[in-house]
Amino acid sequence: MRMSRLALIPAAALAFAAPLNACSSEEATTESAEVVTEETATETTEEAPENTGAEATGETVNVVATTTMLGSVAEQIVACANTGSTVTTLMPIGADPHDFSPSSAQVAEMVQANIVIANGLELEAGLDDALENAASDGATVIEIAAMLDPIPFGAGGHSHDDEHSDDDHAHDEAKEDDHGHGDEDHAHDEVKEDERADEDHDHGSEDPHFWFDMNRMATAAQIIGDELATTGGQAYADCGLQVADEIRAAEAEVRAVLESVPADQRILVTDHDALGYLADVYGYEVAGTVIPAGTTLAEPSSADLAELVKVMQDEGVRAIFANTADPTALSDAVAAEVGGDVRVVNLYVGSLGGPGSGAEDYVSMMRTNADLIAGALTS
Repeated sequence: MRMSRLALIPAAALAFAAPLNACSSEEATTESAEVVTEETATETTEEAPENTGAEATGETVNVVATTTMLGSVAEQIVACANTGSTVTTLMPIGADPHDFSPSSAQVAEMVQANIVIANGLELEAGLDDALENAASDGATVIEIAAMLDPIPFGAGGHSHDDEHSDDDHAHDEAKEDDHGHGDEDHAHDEVKEDERADEDHDHGSEDPHFWFDMNRMATAAQIIGDELATTGGQAYADCGLQVADEIRAAEAEVRAVLESVPADQRILVTDHDALGYLADVYGYEVAGTVIPAGTTLAEPSSADLAELVKVMQDEGVRAIFANTADPTALSDAVAAEVGGDVRVVNLYVGSLGGPGSGAEDYVSMMRTNADLIAGALTS
């Protein structure tokens, strides 16, 4: 907090050059007093501290966050409330949240923390046991994604299947009439749908990638601040609100970039199903994914890849958005198979970027992703 600087004038300066008579002495004294008053008032006004938000008056807290995105937001809140507090982020820059396992030292840090901030909804599959153990040992563990009205997988944006559902339905009816196998095919389709439903249930039906909706992340900042306030005091809640406001202000810039893409060009193909929230908020279509799942741990079949190639050729898709935290071999292979000038563009999906990346914190990550998406779809 800035301190006011007071103007100090030595008393000796007021007595310098004694007046020749009493009248001039009184005038000089009066004029000097006026000068002191004016200068002091001017100095105090110019250096008055600005109201920059919550003061750093919170108690010291120890925080552990799982992902780099949550760690970035938690660090902002803690730095605002008390610079003596600490935030430890378990995952290093560039780690894939779906494929991360903690060390024994990191498990110990979770137990000792005042609060452990996790994403949840099965994003950090390798941390499930550690989070449960930390909670059973007395740590406060909050899983943010479930608190933010999560959307189900496949609900983001306009799907390719939805656009062609009427045509497909009519086509299927014609096939049933021509071949007489409608009932058998329908029964077979129902079995396949049941199998898919079971598979989706196994992997979680709700999408954990909420951070691609910046307004949800702003709400997360408030939740984190409120939770920290129970231990560290009101300053953390105030700082959580302040950080939330900053994220919402930045979201307006990101929105302007993403909505600058013409509506008929807002078509996304990604390495796995991770951009549902972005598609839902900004009116994009998810035409397909290289890995047909919400996790990078799944493996596509050759039939899945062949179907994606056909969709991209039919839709005229010119970019695949891959993930800096995961190898791009499959995305490269699909791009080569589609042919033409299809590009593979790496986004910061599961992790922030390192120094000089333009994605060193959560807000800059989202700005950079927006620029990459808009640039790839309009160039």
